[in-house]
This record gives sequence, C-alpha cells and structure tokens, in this order.
Amino acid sequence: MAKFELKLPAMGEGIIEATITKWFIEEGSAIEEDHSLVEVATDKVDSEIPSPVNGILKKIVYREGEIPKVGEVIAIIETSNDIAGSETSESFETDDNDSETASGNFKKPDTEIQMPEMEYSGNITEFQSSHPARKSEYLSPFVKNLAKQRGIPISELQHIKGTGTDNRLTREDLKNYILAGRPYRFASSQLQGEIADPPQKEKSPGPGNDVGEIIEMDRVRKLIADNMLKSKKTAPHVTSFIEADVTELVNWRESIKNRFIEKEGVNLTYTALITSAVAKALKEYPKINSSVDGDKILIKKEINIGLATALTNGNLIVAVIKQADKDNLKGLASKISDLTRRARENKLLPTEIKGSTFTITNIGQYNSLTGTPIINQPEVAILAVGTIRKKPAVVNVNETLTIGIRDIVMLSLTYDHRIIDGALGGSFLNSIAQKLENFDTSEYV
Repeated sequence: MAKFELKLPAMGEGIIEATITKWFIEEGSAIEEDHSLVEVATDKVDSEIPSPVNGILKKIVYREGEIPKVGEVIAIIETSNDIAGSETSESFETDDNDSETASGNFKKPDTEIQMPEMEYSGNITEFQSSHPARKSEYLSPFVKNLAKQRGIPISELQHIKGTGTDNRLTREDLKNYILAGRPYRFASSQLQGEIADPPQKEKSPGPGNDVGEIIEMDRVRKLIADNMLKSKKTAPHVTSFIEADVTELVNWRESIKNRFIEKEGVNLTYTALITSAVAKALKEYPKINSSVDGDKILIKKEINIGLATALTNGNLIVAVIKQADKDNLKGLASKISDLTRRARENKLLPTEIKGSTFTITNIGQYNSLTGTPIINQPEVAILAVGTIRKKPAVVNVNETLTIGIRDIVMLSLTYDHRIIDGALGGSFLNSIAQKLENFDTSEYV
C-alpha cells in the first residue's frame, strides 16, 4: 500500500493559506478520484478540492476550522497502487520558515514517539518537564496561533520542553508534542496557582427575555463584520453626493439593448455603462485609485474595479474586473455578467475577489435613492449608485428653460479624508456624472 500526501493546492496569486471548512469524507472511508474531498475557504470564497487518487482517507492532518498554508499536507490517502512521487511517510511538511528554527519543515520521526502511559493521580510534578514553567510572553505569536488552531491552552504549553534559544518552544517542539498525544493535556486542567492564561475579553451581557431568536453569524458574515469595523476605525469617512441626468443614456440603451443581446449574447446593463464611466474618471484622477501605507500614498498601476454583489444567503461579495479601463463596452458587459452569475452560484475563484482598487455598489436595484457605503479597505473610495427615477427637472430647449420629465440618478462617493479632500472627491464625482450625461456611444454603434 502506498501513501499519497494531499497538499493544499495553489489557489491564485497572493493566496498563501486557507481555512478548512468541511471534510466530506471521514477517516477510514473510501474515496474515488475526482470526488469532492474537502471544502476550503479563502476570504469569502469557498472551494471544493477533489481527491486526485482512489483510496482510503487514512489521516486528516488539518481539521475543520484550522488554517493550513499552500503546499502543506492536509490529509494522507492510502492507495492500492504506487503513484510516482507520492509514496511517503506521514508528514507535516510546509514551505514556510519558522524564525525560531533553522528549518521551518517538520517531519514525523522515523520511529513513533513513545511516551509512557500516564493517568493523573493528583501529583502534578510527574507531568512537568525538567525546566521551570515559561511565561506566556516567551511564546512566539506563531506558536500561540498554532496552539490555538489545535485547541491547546497556554497553560498546557507551559509544560512542554523547548529546544529553542533559552528553552523557547519552537514549531517543531509543538508538533512533536501533538504527535505524542499531548501527554500534559490532563495535567494542565488541574493547575492551581500556575501561570494563568491571558486575560479573556469581557463577555457581553447575555440576551434578555425579549429576544425571540439568536442567529449565529456564519464565516462570511463574520469576515464582513470585521472588515467593516476595521475600515471605520482606519479611515475617516466623508461622503459627497451628486445628481446626474441620464435621460439620453437611458434612451440610447433602450434603443440598442435588443440588438446588443443578439450580437454580443449578453445584456447591456447600467452597471456596465457606469463601470465604463468610472474607469475613465479614474484615469483622470489617479489619486482616487490608490491606497494608504502609513504616511505614503500608493498610486496603483492598474484600474481594477470591484462590484459589490448581493448573494442569495444575504451576504455580500466583491467581484473584481481587472484592468477595467482596457475593456470596451462589450468586454465590460460580458465580464460583469459572468462574474455576477458565478458570484451568486458561489463559483468565483479566490483571485477574482482580490486586488480591487476601487469599488462600485449598486444600491438602486433595491429602489434606494442613495447611501453612504463603507470603504472597501485598502481602497480609498467607494461609489454608490442609486435607482434611476423619472423626475420633473429644468431643461434647456432651444435656449429656453422649461420643465421636463427626466431620468435622474443619485451618485454618492465615500472617500478617505486622510488623502482625499472635498475638492478632489467632488471633482471626481462630477467627472463620473458628466461622462454619464454625455456618454460616448461611438464605441458601440
């Protein structure tokens, strides 16, 4: 029997780790090639990893909720036939380096680690290593995080003998300890007067009697909550508003939309028209297409526009159109149709929700007039587009002012006041409005 190491595959540029969200197969169960084996999550995208071989799932290395890095072994599959280059002993190999050790790689010893069978009998000293218990501040953040992933409390770490400088606990020490079956796990729960775990955050008061239902946030909603809170704490938000008369644009779209579908095979949406105008405005105002790094402003080379898309489960995801300024109207319409469809089907790739430099959110689809969205960090601005409404407005007909029924849309721009002042924000917003009111239809006749 051969053993095949299933490693976390590369999932795109900039993706270095993923969270194990669900194992579809239990240890000891048979698995067929190409059948879904495990679901992993990167940011807001969930992806299924199929089994590359037929065999038995011998060992799950990373459990649900744990976070392996790309290239790390997440499971061992026992196969009946030799697979070239895959026969190996079980291992915890990784490509990253631990700053506390000469090598970040860990391999299980050739022989099984033997630890005497122990049962707590009231004498705590029989579980302790020969060195005095170390203070928690002598544990590196990496070791603390790895212990947290494995459900090992700080108090238990105090009793593991370290091989690093000044008896510090290293990655290899911790993983050897896990493979040994965590012999101090029962002792740690009996410690009295020992070094305490770090103080816990004060818990909020429990729900009162008036609460009818308690709903636990799912993983994506927790990510959204954390990101929104981080953004509000990071950037001072300011919002400017403008109305755009898009009557001519609406009439042109109505006259061409059927022919556009027949010729291009995709619907010409207002989102595509607005994205086109925004991409052109970003080229005129590159400071809007930037991010902040301390006291530095980083102007981005590419214009990558994120489109906030509501999912059927009530969550939100931002699909990214890379180099949106290089696409014509047909290209934008096709990409937007494809990305939004796959977003709602939960089929976006991790790379398709990363790298945006500016975000558009269309709140008009819910008949909202306007809004004040939160900036999608590390960007410095976000545009909200309200619903297009027919309203009476003053119009100039042959140099005569009169009242007419016009199609009006409200645009709002929320921006980071650290680097964008009202003049720049207002100028950029006005540029978008002007481009919509005088839309260049020559690129598609």
